[in-house]
Amino acid sequence: MEVQKRGLSIHLITSHDSPEFAHLNHALTHSFVIGLDAEWKPNRQASTFPAVSLLQIACQLVNAPELDSDESPIFLIDLQTIHMPPVYELLNQVFVAPNVLKLGFRFKQDLVYLSSTFCERDCAPGFDRVEPFIDISAIYNHLQTKQPGRRIPKQTKSLATICEEILGISLSKELQCSDWSQRPLTEEQKTYAAADAHCLVKIFNLFHAKVVREGKSSQPSDVGPGAGLKQILEKSSGDNMVTRAALVEASNMTRKIMPELHSIQTTEEANSMKSNNLNEQVDNSFLLVVRKHGDRILLKDSDRKPKTSKKKAKKIMSKPKTSEIIEDWEGPPPWDPSTGGDACPKFLCDVMVEGLAKHLRCVGIDAAVPHLRRPDTRDLIDQAQKEKRVLLTRDAKLLRHEYLIKNQIYRLKSLLKNDQLLEVIETFQLKISEDQLMSRCTKCNGKFIQKPLTTQEAVEAAKGFQVIPNCLFNKNLEFWQCMDCNQLYWEGTQYHNAVQKFIDVCKLNEQPEGDA
Repeated sequence: MEVQKRGLSIHLITSHDSPEFAHLNHALTHSFVIGLDAEWKPNRQASTFPAVSLLQIACQLVNAPELDSDESPIFLIDLQTIHMPPVYELLNQVFVAPNVLKLGFRFKQDLVYLSSTFCERDCAPGFDRVEPFIDISAIYNHLQTKQPGRRIPKQTKSLATICEEILGISLSKELQCSDWSQRPLTEEQKTYAAADAHCLVKIFNLFHAKVVREGKSSQPSDVGPGAGLKQILEKSSGDNMVTRAALVEASNMTRKIMPELHSIQTTEEANSMKSNNLNEQVDNSFLLVVRKHGDRILLKDSDRKPKTSKKKAKKIMSKPKTSEIIEDWEGPPPWDPSTGGDACPKFLCDVMVEGLAKHLRCVGIDAAVPHLRRPDTRDLIDQAQKEKRVLLTRDAKLLRHEYLIKNQIYRLKSLLKNDQLLEVIETFQLKISEDQLMSRCTKCNGKFIQKPLTTQEAVEAAKGFQVIPNCLFNKNLEFWQCMDCNQLYWEGTQYHNAVQKFIDVCKLNEQPEGDA
């Protein structure tokens, strides 16, 4: 099954004798770079690994005319329905093929779960290595601006953050915790899964283009130490065409020098391929990247055994059984005037629904996120209690603590942010008006100053903090500043698009029956 979404060529594979599987086989033997990712349903049992439900492979074909063309496909292999041995045989060859560079993001855990999944389905001994391999976080760390005499610490940023900084695109992670074991997969799940793998190849291509353009893996001399990754890749022109031109140049150079790869027939043949194949088939810049930054993932015997915590297991054993959990909202919320509240709705979105906080702020609702990056249950409860907020979550286990903060925990049933926003509005009977839209800082949840700033005042306020684009100077715009974080906003195209989006999402343009 082929799906065209957001310019991506997505192929869902559910059978080993389907045309899609034949397409995958051909693509893997004609690709020099592939991006790998996997999805699974979290396993609550500490004694076993979760079973991988979906494996995503994004291919960069040798003969693709453009890097984003349909000839650079993304394959979604449904491991719940497909006959596993043919898939295992193909992957076992590709994972160790020296003429195919594998990309991933913290892929070792995925490989452990994949190996366990295939072993459970009569494909022992599973996988033990992936090489040559490059982790996208290593590419990100290498692209960091280096200051003389100062060592840059290793970064542990998420893939979404890396995509935002390098590609300038927003990679939504709201479906990461969805149930990947349910079938059929939704169109949103397919697009999400494909985008995760596709962005790995796009990030590598930009890195490769940088190597081609500069002749070495180092930052341009004309970029200052304060520049971001996107500026480094695009130099100081601010024009994405520079990066695009270099990227096409890199791709063309590779295609001219690299002959068509031969199909891999057997595991023995794959293992017998010598490293000098890379010299014959890949241009010097690509070979330089593989030699300098290529790595491998090796699984030890200890990696194949789930790590259990005796202390945690003891806690679970001693925990008393709870009565049936009630997930429907009963109220009243802590802001209800009848209980002494101030009538101002306030929410706390846990890490599973942090994206919802930004949506709530966009419609003028006070929505906080946890103070800590990895809060435990006690931290969430303390913050909700102290700030008199309703804790929004997708984690049913948190409902067991409702006795600690009565009427301050609500479990969302919807998966997507727009649907979650509507669910919160309807459940808590919130009144949303067009005047409220974009009235809070989406960055920190703060309120805006009462009086707008002129362009001159905004430029002064932004010094050393934020850059005001030159194209705004002659538009006579009004600027608004957050009183908490000082972030500046203006009513440009992005603002108007956001307003219209939330008018539609909240159905503000639909008049109640009986209104003229």
